[in-house]
Formats: sequence, C-alpha cells, structure tokens
Amino acid sequence: METTLSATDPSGTENTAMPTTLPQPVTRTERVQTIDLIRGFALLGILLMNIFFFGLPYMYQATLLTLPPESTDFRTNMVVSTIFEGTMRALFSMLFGAGVLLFLAKKEVPDSPYTVADFYYRRVLWLVVFGLFNAFILLWPGDILYAYGLCGLFLFPFRQLRPTGLVIAAFVCIAVLFGKDVMKALETKANREGYLKAVQLEKQKKTLTDEQKQAKEAWQATEKRTKPDKKQEDEFIKKMRSDYGTIFLTLQPFNVKFESTEFYQSLFWDALAMMFLGMALFKLGFFSNQFSTRTYALTLLAGYGLGLTLGYLAFLDAVAWHQNPGKVVDSGSFSFQALYQIRRALTAVGHASLLLLVYRSGVVPWLMKALANVGQMAFTNYLMQSIICTLIFYGYGLGYYGRLAYHQLFYVVAGVWLFQILFSAVWLQYFRFGPFEWLWRSLTYWKRQPMRLRPAQTSLPEAAA
Repeated sequence: METTLSATDPSGTENTAMPTTLPQPVTRTERVQTIDLIRGFALLGILLMNIFFFGLPYMYQATLLTLPPESTDFRTNMVVSTIFEGTMRALFSMLFGAGVLLFLAKKEVPDSPYTVADFYYRRVLWLVVFGLFNAFILLWPGDILYAYGLCGLFLFPFRQLRPTGLVIAAFVCIAVLFGKDVMKALETKANREGYLKAVQLEKQKKTLTDEQKQAKEAWQATEKRTKPDKKQEDEFIKKMRSDYGTIFLTLQPFNVKFESTEFYQSLFWDALAMMFLGMALFKLGFFSNQFSTRTYALTLLAGYGLGLTLGYLAFLDAVAWHQNPGKVVDSGSFSFQALYQIRRALTAVGHASLLLLVYRSGVVPWLMKALANVGQMAFTNYLMQSIICTLIFYGYGLGYYGRLAYHQLFYVVAGVWLFQILFSAVWLQYFRFGPFEWLWRSLTYWKRQPMRLRPAQTSLPEAAA
C-alpha cells in the first residue's frame, strides 16, 4: 500500500477554488495521510516531555533523578526518558523539514508578482511571530515555533540537495553540537581539577590564585545544580501560582535566554540537524509509505534496538551525574549523553517505522484516522496544549502547579490527548483546517482563506492509501 506524493502544505490544507492566480493549499484527496498521522503522533508525544515544565519547577529534575529507584516517579521518569526524551521533538522537526519540501513543491504561477519563495519566507516569518506569542503571551517557556521559524529561513537554499547531501548537512550540525559538548566537558573537567587542587592548597593553608578561586566556585556551582533545593523549588512554585504579571516576570528570563543564547548555542543546530534528516527521508519516500514492509521492519528494529539502548544508558548516566558528579568526572568514563542526537534520531525513525507498519496492517484504522486528524491540525493542537496546560497549572487558572506528583502529570496528558483527538475529529467534519492553521494561511497569502467545508466535501476521503 503506497501513497502518492503531492505538493501539500506542511500541516495540510486543501484547494478552495478561489478566483486568484496565487498558489493555493491543496485538496483533501491530495494529502499524504501517513505524514499527517506521524505528525499527529509526534504532536501528542511532545506533551509527554513538556508536561513536566508545565506542572513542576525545572529544578525539580535534580530531585527526580535522586529518588529511590523503586519509587513510581523514578520508574516513570526512566521510561519516559528512555523512550520519549528528545525523540518526539526530533520526529516533529523531521516532519517540519519534509513539510518545507512539500510547500516549495508548489508550481510557480506565470505573470504572478509573487513566487513560492515569497510565500515561503512570509510563512516562516509569521511562524516566528507565533512563537513569540506562545512564549511571551501564552507564557510557555519551551516554545519551538520561534526556533522552527528561524531555522526555516536557512532551509530554502538546501531544497535541491540530494538525500545524501542532506544527510551530510545533518551530520555537520550534529558534529557541531558534539564539539560544543566536548568543549563543555573539558571545561567541567578543568574546573573539577582546579577545585581539587584548591581544596588541597586550602588544607595546607596556602593562598589561592584568582584562577583557582574561579575554578573552585565554578565546580561548586556545578555540584549545586545537581542537588535538590527544596527552598528554591518552593519559591518558584509560589510565583507560578500567582497572577499573570508575576508569572510573566518569573518566566521572562527563561524565555529570553531560550530564544537567544540557548537558541544560538544548541537549539539552532539541534533543530536543523533533524530537519535535514527529515528532508532526506522524505525525498527517499520514507514518510510517504514508499518503502517495503521488510525495510520498515528493519528500520524499526535498528531504530529501537540502538536508540532505546542508548536512551537507557544515557538515563543511567544522568542518574549517576546527579548522585555524585565528582565521581563521574574523576572516573573519566564515556558519557552516553554525548550520543544524544544520534540516539534520538534512531528512536524517532523507530517510532515512524512502527506507525507505518501498523498503518499498512489495517489493524486499528480508527486510531490511524484519529492521529491523522490531530496531525492535520498540528499547529492548532500545539498552541492548544499551551493554552490548556497553563490554565490547569498556572495561578491565573486552576493553580495546580507543583501540586501533582511527577507520575500524576501523565493523567493530565491522557486527558489532553483525549480532548484533542475528539476536538480534531469533530472540527474537521465542518472546517477545512484548524483555527490557527486558517489564521497562518490567511497571513501567508495575505488573503482571508475560506474556512467552512461545503456539504459535498465532508465525504471526501483523507488520502489515497
């Protein structure tokens, strides 16, 4: 069972037969359903990681990694970290890259004052604006739309590269991140050695140099970050249960850092690497269900076999680091955290392979349809998660911030999933696309897009399978 490729919009739209010569969204029958369902799966999965930062203070990670191994929260964290940490965002980034190629595949219109490139750059620039809205208005400090919009500006020149070239570009980005991690590790090791030397000199009643003092302070700061700090957690929780203004001021430094220095240091390379891989996989036909069943079975086994193993080992490294960072540095052992980008890409490919195999089997068509609906409205559902979760946890909403145990947060995740699956299914019975998709497209084409489905359109199939 194969799906024919078409020039669909990144998150899916349809042709509305508008009296204009400008490029238009495509019809429902032209959609690539497998891309929608994988996108829907990734969108829902992202909440598995984001829910922690919606409901608990970021510094609680130190507490979580130092809990007794038999505790429910520790075991939950082990499963989530091994299977989902970074992998859903990787998959979402890959599909963004695939979506870029889909959008740019639209034909140029003769005598039109605009080209597809004009609409593309307008589109990604508006995505930057939506990202700022998500971060500074909806107050979600983990926004990815801003980063995707900026990365999208760099993808256009790579659209004609062959899959091999795109894979090379991805590994260049991964190499940059690996180099940054190595430099950081060397700096940490130097601080540790400086700290040990400083302690030894202090025991001998000798005066420390400024460099030795700095190394000592740097290592002590590193150790402090690995230890639970109940007082700091309580102070942060109190602020997050307060009013909108207080929460805005509390999160502002995190948002500014995340969308400036943090973006430059890591997220830019992180997102670009996965986008390049997504573009390569799309050109090879991986996401559009064009590989053989045997090939998908092999990519499933390889992706999960290597990716999940590395994910578990990386989790054990994180636990060891928070229990005794000095011992970890002194041992000089290899940290599997260094293979973060490789293992998340492998696991993401495993996730996609599993979905495509289930899709081909026809075992749960209702689930595949539900995921495709969520994926078709991915932009709306992503922003909806910010709206719903901030209203549940923040002080200007229900104020549940810091009130639930880590494992209990996933009850909220299940509730949000159920709501978004039902909402997407009902909404698409009456409308061409989600409300934020409609707004985004209207801004992209600078023309109000038709929203309602005509009666005859409601019975159209989603895609050729």
